[in-house]
Amino acid sequence: MTVSYTLEVANARFAGFSKLLFRWKGSIYKLLYKEFIAFSVLYATLSLTYRRLLNSDQRKMFEKVAKYCNQQSNLIPMSFVLGFYVSLVVNRWWSQYTSIPLPDQLMMVVSANVHGADEKGRILRRTLMRYANLSSVLILRSVSTRVRKRFPTMDHVVEAGFMTRDEQKKLESLYSDFNKYWMPMVWFTNLAAQARREGRVRDDVALRLLMDELNKYRAKCSMLFHYDWISIPLVYTQVVTIAVYSFFTVTLVGRQFLHPSEDSEDALDLYVPVFTLLQFFFYAGWLKKQVAEQIINPFGEDDDDFETNKLIDRNIQVSLLAVDDMYQNLPPAEKDKYWNEASTAIPYTLATAAETLKPSFLGSTFDMRMSEDPAQHQTVEPSPHTPRTQTPMLSRFLAVASPAISLKNFGRRALRLRGDSVNSNPWQGEERDCSERINEEDSEDEGE
Repeated sequence: MTVSYTLEVANARFAGFSKLLFRWKGSIYKLLYKEFIAFSVLYATLSLTYRRLLNSDQRKMFEKVAKYCNQQSNLIPMSFVLGFYVSLVVNRWWSQYTSIPLPDQLMMVVSANVHGADEKGRILRRTLMRYANLSSVLILRSVSTRVRKRFPTMDHVVEAGFMTRDEQKKLESLYSDFNKYWMPMVWFTNLAAQARREGRVRDDVALRLLMDELNKYRAKCSMLFHYDWISIPLVYTQVVTIAVYSFFTVTLVGRQFLHPSEDSEDALDLYVPVFTLLQFFFYAGWLKKQVAEQIINPFGEDDDDFETNKLIDRNIQVSLLAVDDMYQNLPPAEKDKYWNEASTAIPYTLATAAETLKPSFLGSTFDMRMSEDPAQHQTVEPSPHTPRTQTPMLSRFLAVASPAISLKNFGRRALRLRGDSVNSNPWQGEERDCSERINEEDSEDEGE
């Protein structure tokens, strides 16, 4: 069962995550305790061998090897390799979750567009949703060990009510080397077309809407199949696994506490490598969480894997309720509570009454301090002599008949813009003369 702790971290408080550290189900302790014990035993064995069983010459050689291993262990890029791999796996994990087919949108469309309150209409709507749910069961049997154990054979699927015996014969009679989860969707399309011919689906727009929602549903089933088929390239998982295990194999020797030399006063000789054990806990736990089929394959039976059987139960129940029991089963439409009120005042409980004292957000500049000088708040009319800067637009130069821009016309337009935009220019008179000459030349060109 998926471990959920959302409610416990709803509010930020002092040591809010401390309660989560003592959970066992779904915890890193449960996942890693065997590897942690093995690493601790190996480290203690080497430490006792160095301290009790080796002679002086062998100790010196062991110390040289330990110092060499400690220096060279930094060459393994643990953070980079693990960070890249975990980012890839987590994104894939979330994409797999969003690819789980849910019938909610499809059942809304079926309930709204497949009409008929008689027995024929009920059978039609329920059969359409049963076909959709059957497709999801077939694909989940292919990717989820939980669902496969629940429905080990097609007879179990028939006994569960997702398929009739005749439909089972139809499914098994069609030979294909590939997964046949898509067959119930083809039945869905043919049945929807038949409902359109009979008038149960009243127009082609409604039929198109049914097909669009079914295609979205089919696309999610297809994505689940491809996620199960196309795994993360094996080389990524191998590189990360080799990096982590080789790093901690080296640290078994390199992180041993050696006898301090006589001229070294700061060296410590401890028995328990606290920080090495913490490092093993973090890195090995990070790797174990990703590789141990918890995130890289969330369709297993681990603590944090997806509850696929619960999803199947939920989907078939709500879809049949939506298209059968709730079809045209509407509460009476009546005036709401605030019909005669100018504004709605929704009540609060005592636990939330303090929220009414908080002002509503009206914008970031609402409380901005303004100048207290009343003269600064008086409106003024824009002066006709105020210079206005106009930026020439590219379209003004491209809106010509010829695909090439004439340099002669380009220069004339630039002089016009410059003369119009700056009125306080000391060369204003000359620019007006230029503008007049340009206008005369334009009229001559038009006359020609």
